[in-house]
Amino acid sequence: MNLILIGPPGAGKGTQAKHLVKKLNNFQISTGDMLREEIQKNSEIGKKILNDMNDGNFVNDQIVNSLIENVLLDPKKKGRLIFDGYPRSLTQAKNLEKLLIKTNQIINFIFFLNVNKETIIKRIEQRKIIEKRSDDDLETIVKRYDTYMDTTKPVLNFYSQNSNFYEIDGSSKIEEITSKIDNFLNV
Repeated sequence: MNLILIGPPGAGKGTQAKHLVKKLNNFQISTGDMLREEIQKNSEIGKKILNDMNDGNFVNDQIVNSLIENVLLDPKKKGRLIFDGYPRSLTQAKNLEKLLIKTNQIINFIFFLNVNKETIIKRIEQRKIIEKRSDDDLETIVKRYDTYMDTTKPVLNFYSQNSNFYEIDGSSKIEEITSKIDNFLNV
């Protein structure tokens, strides 16, 4: 079963993905983690990614799409993917559709964790203290949230027409969100 978790930075996508990985024995595909891994390698791609992230911008679609294609082509992961924060743009959503067709796969469930800006700011400020992530300063948080909402609206429109699209109040407690997702999945 392939799933997509959509929501602004700090919505809890990663937390829910980790739960689902354990419950379903799936693979979490976090573009954020993939991008941070490239940054740690200090590659040319990693430097470009770091510049985009520090400016509060999304990383170039071509970079993200090539990383995603490699994952979809992995036979061990076929039909067992949890996309955490991907796709973030309409271009990425359309690219994912093409890659799914190419690899004979589908998305079974799409969950949108809807959270307001004030809740996101509080959560990310706490996450910065706990995880010490360099991309979690207040100015960047606000810019990333605004960019996310502008860029992702077409993605939400693209997916919300599907019968497997579910909007969940992402400001609820973690356990409540987990329970709602589990109920939709019947697990």
